[in-house]
Amino acid sequence: MKKRTIAGLLALSLMLAVAGCGKTAESKKTDNKTENAQEAETRKLDIQDRSGNDITLPEEVNSIISMSPATTRVLIDLGVADKIVAADTNSQMSYGDQLSKDVQYFDMMQPDQEQIAALTPDIVFTSGMSSKDGEDAFANVRAANICVADIPSSTSLDGIAEDLTFLGYCLDMEEEADKLVKDMKAEISKVEEIAKTIPEGERKSVLFELYTPSADSPTIYTCGQGTYINEMLEIIGVKNVAAEEEGQWPALTEEAAVGMNPDVILTADMYTPDVINVLLKMKGWENVTAIQNEAVYQINADDVNQPNNHVVDAMKEMAKSVYPDYFK
Repeated sequence: MKKRTIAGLLALSLMLAVAGCGKTAESKKTDNKTENAQEAETRKLDIQDRSGNDITLPEEVNSIISMSPATTRVLIDLGVADKIVAADTNSQMSYGDQLSKDVQYFDMMQPDQEQIAALTPDIVFTSGMSSKDGEDAFANVRAANICVADIPSSTSLDGIAEDLTFLGYCLDMEEEADKLVKDMKAEISKVEEIAKTIPEGERKSVLFELYTPSADSPTIYTCGQGTYINEMLEIIGVKNVAAEEEGQWPALTEEAAVGMNPDVILTADMYTPDVINVLLKMKGWENVTAIQNEAVYQINADDVNQPNNHVVDAMKEMAKSVYPDYFK
């Protein structure tokens, strides 16, 4: 992802122009190696973040603020948790035990810009979720000449890979980030190859739910087309019963969900206590195949809801739940 400067090309042109000045072929090779080494060390700092905003990266990153748990987990994977000086409260809930005790925490939806700027971080990673109605929730932080790099929640596996690459570039850790991407893609390929061996007659239909219906809120939130969750369901060889619904995150009535009669229900609901038993005992669902066969499984919410390399862990968990005989 590093963009090379034209220094190498200019130097080479100059060498050719003065070729008659007595340099041997060997000395020209030596100069070439020197120029290539200098070129490799050149790092472009004026880039665009994942939202397309023009930003200028710091030459060195020694202090980081992460306002997204998905990003915080990647930073931990990259081995720079000790550089995190502040994070969002969702990161605290999920990964606070892996961060320094001195880390400060801010509400993702109402970030305290003055306090964030007062920490003078080298870079602030945001997710776009903090900004409402197009308002820049970090405008004052930017005004303080602090680099704010936005990484919107990616909706595809390829987008997640690009996020990892971007983070690696920002931190001058491209090799480390590239390894995360390669490992992620290798795991996806393994799952794809196994899924291809599942006979058509054994393939199952799945309802993936993010929110369980209740008396107060009788709506099921699920995933549709244009989401990395649907992409993962397709990779493991299942039919997403909500794939044809309108929107990326369709809201289903209980009646509609029951009518879809899924073979399996996967839930990432982290708010309903004992969610599996709640689903198994819901009135009106008695004739749903998944309920009759008790094929209801809970997936780690952090793994599946946070768009980073760990969505692959969720995908493998889903595959083992739906097809235990194939994904052992």
